[in-house]
Amino acid sequence: MTDPYLWLEDVTADRSLDWVRERNARTVGEYTENSEFSALEGRILELLDTDARIPYVALRGDYLYNFWRDGEHKRGIWRRTSLAEYRSEDPQWDVLLDVDELAEREGENWVWAGASVLRPAQTRALLSFSRGGADASVVREFDLDTRQFVTDNPFDVPEAKTSISWIDENSVYVGTDFGDGSMTDSGYPRIAKRWHRGTPLSEAVTVFEGESTDVSVGASYDDTPGYERHFVGRSIDFYNSERYELLPDGKLLRIDTPDDAGTSVYRDWLTVRPRTDWEVDGTIYPAGSLLVTDYADYLAGSRELTPLFTPDEHTSLEQGTWTRNHLLLVTLSDVQTRLSVLTPTETGWDEKPLDGVPELTASGVISTDARSGDNFFVNSSGFTTPATLFYGTVGGPLEPVKQAPSFFDADGISVSQYFVASDDGTEIPYFVVRRDDADGPCPTLLYGYGGFENSMVPGYSGSVGFAWLERGGAYVVANIRGGGEYGPSWHTQAVREGRHKVFEDFAAVARDLVARGITTTKQLAAQGGSNGGLLMGVMLTRYPELFGAIVCQVPLLDMKRYHLLLAGASWMAEYGDPDDPEDWKFISEYSPYQNTSATAEYPPILVTTSTRDDRVHPGHARKMTALLEEQGHEVWYYENIEGGHGGAADNAQAAFKSALTFMFLWRTLTRP
Repeated sequence: MTDPYLWLEDVTADRSLDWVRERNARTVGEYTENSEFSALEGRILELLDTDARIPYVALRGDYLYNFWRDGEHKRGIWRRTSLAEYRSEDPQWDVLLDVDELAEREGENWVWAGASVLRPAQTRALLSFSRGGADASVVREFDLDTRQFVTDNPFDVPEAKTSISWIDENSVYVGTDFGDGSMTDSGYPRIAKRWHRGTPLSEAVTVFEGESTDVSVGASYDDTPGYERHFVGRSIDFYNSERYELLPDGKLLRIDTPDDAGTSVYRDWLTVRPRTDWEVDGTIYPAGSLLVTDYADYLAGSRELTPLFTPDEHTSLEQGTWTRNHLLLVTLSDVQTRLSVLTPTETGWDEKPLDGVPELTASGVISTDARSGDNFFVNSSGFTTPATLFYGTVGGPLEPVKQAPSFFDADGISVSQYFVASDDGTEIPYFVVRRDDADGPCPTLLYGYGGFENSMVPGYSGSVGFAWLERGGAYVVANIRGGGEYGPSWHTQAVREGRHKVFEDFAAVARDLVARGITTTKQLAAQGGSNGGLLMGVMLTRYPELFGAIVCQVPLLDMKRYHLLLAGASWMAEYGDPDDPEDWKFISEYSPYQNTSATAEYPPILVTTSTRDDRVHPGHARKMTALLEEQGHEVWYYENIEGGHGGAADNAQAAFKSALTFMFLWRTLTRP
């Protein structure tokens, strides 16, 4: 069937942008031109800009680096300080680069995209900037002593989806768009090269190549003193990869672990986290385990593996991070976190709990510096508990060093966890946040994602608090399959032909909220973005009777063409290949764009995206909106002209988008 709205995939065509501006104007006029919106937008912007936020840092030897946006610095400043200063109440920061000043001076819409600092000297950095928040970025070398960009033979790379990392002061590994055939079908580097200072990028020496069908290829250098090593690898798809050590003679030594396993080398240790059960010498190590072995022995043929973590039906591994001499683990038990410290000894591995974080919060390791020592930062927050940042050294107490302010009145608001059986009987957990004195059903916002093994753990949101909870609404997070809340199998059972389980889980939670009297169908809204936007599209087209409103953000919706648009080909391991008739059979059953109906009754829907999103193509949102309009459904649309996949390039844009969403939701759910 011919797609009548294919022309909307032409992102910057005048006809397409005229279509966007017309719908933006309609949505803006309906929801934002009133005092209620202005007050809400102002309060959200104040939250985003406040200096009272925690300035999260990356530990790098003697320095702690931070990127900061506020009302004065809308594009942000890159800065650093010492640990002693940071632990003080009002640390003094050394500003390295002002992105606002840079953008104004160069007449560019620069959005900060990250920094790679040369170790150990910390005198040079590779800075990345995108135009308008896209994934593609420009790389420029920066001198941290002079606070100027390097002009003498710099490591500068033109705009592309680039990977680049230091080897030493005069060489880097780089993967970028070198011309025809140098990028994968997914739009990421296919070739990794070693680039020496003083030579043009075009003369960088190839060290590794992958296939065009790979997701990406990369190279890296481990600068750990005494363990200096070079690695290359190819991501075959989103979950399968091959990794090699690059030897001095240029030969490759395969690290022979399962393709679908997470594999990491640190000092003497090789850690392996299989995503499916792995049998080694007659022993089966279950999916989601964490195994460790001596790296050199393993390369020599030994398969003596020590389990450091073994999952059960309630517990999964969320994070593993090295300090110099220890391994910090974060595990989830029914979506609640636990931290522990593992230490190698002469007789094995010793495990001790890492105590000191508040109960009923989600905690994670924010930063360590394995090169320098055993110090680390842990962040902890909950639905009603603002974030606390703890600093510690293994063996010592955790010290709270930064505390985020409360942005809403949480008195009388509590968190409950419930479980509901999905269609196949699997118990699905979800969190409900609402007022204790709630008298009967209330407007309820149900959030979900359900993909790529991403866990939805409790976290504090000031905007949800004052825009929703303070007004008497309930906020719900569903821990549906496709995520990682119960380890890899929670995800793998819901990929490809199992995708329907994601949708069935979310629908089961929606029904249970009504059955428990927490809300009614008319008062229940659903929200999700990206892969969660696909979830919202399916809720609209397959389960419209369950919801009173839907917010669908930066979504995947046309699953017939998703693999042809931007980074879409990299997700075929998640969804399947629409060009394969066998795969299309199950994809076609749920693809929202192909399953809309003019005769169905759909709840009102707000669809948002960004023109500058170069990960999920804005054509998905545009075409779905046009089709729903044609069929006579109530659909509202807003496309930020900037913002990338995050949907906003600065705090002001983020505040506008957030306030628009809450206005749409509250008005729609409280209609007479």
